[in-house]
Amino acid sequence: MGLPRPDTVHTADMTAQHAIPSLEPVHTVVVRVWLPDRPGALGQVASRIGAVKGDLLSIEILEVGGGKVIDELVVALPDPDLVDLMIAEVHAIDGVSVEHVRPVGGDHSDGGLLALALAAELAETDDAERMTAAVASVARLTDGAWAMVVRGDDVLASYGDAPDPDWVMSLLAGTRHLGDPMVASSDMFWADLPTSGMWLAAGRDGRTVHERERVRLDLFARIADALFAT
Repeated sequence: MGLPRPDTVHTADMTAQHAIPSLEPVHTVVVRVWLPDRPGALGQVASRIGAVKGDLLSIEILEVGGGKVIDELVVALPDPDLVDLMIAEVHAIDGVSVEHVRPVGGDHSDGGLLALALAAELAETDDAERMTAAVASVARLTDGAWAMVVRGDDVLASYGDAPDPDWVMSLLAGTRHLGDPMVASSDMFWADLPTSGMWLAAGRDGRTVHERERVRLDLFARIADALFAT
């Protein structure tokens, strides 16, 4: 008689014959750690995370220098109550410290993929709504408490409780005069959009901005600049 055609097999029959296991719920967090720049340091951290039943999903190197490496790890835990235990385990490693832990927000835990997704969404947004979408994307990409897009003296769009743009501009101008455009404030981002004559900035409290995060925003700003200039 042969096998039945696939479209004649009922889902209910299949479910009855083969129990479908369900995945255990997980609590996913982003862990930013400072490690000594030595072989095996990251392996020690991964081992401690595994000891509390954590699953290391991804690793991103944010900055290297001064004998230190700053990594951002995405970790899945079977229970949110294990977060404190995980932090204690990681802190117990000589020379390692945890800068912060935060829950994963949205669909993308990887910063690079998030930047690409936001850039794609911005390109697909109608021109009339693109400015609002851009400032919201900047806030999400930087995990900022505020963000703004400015042209000249005009704030074209803002998110959160943004500071006075004149104050931000003065801070940026002073830092550029000192010859280091990458360091204006440890908790503030900014990027120029020279083709469209704009600039953007974002800030967050209590969390240092690292080199890779600045580079990521600069690349996003280049795409936004090209879109606004068309």
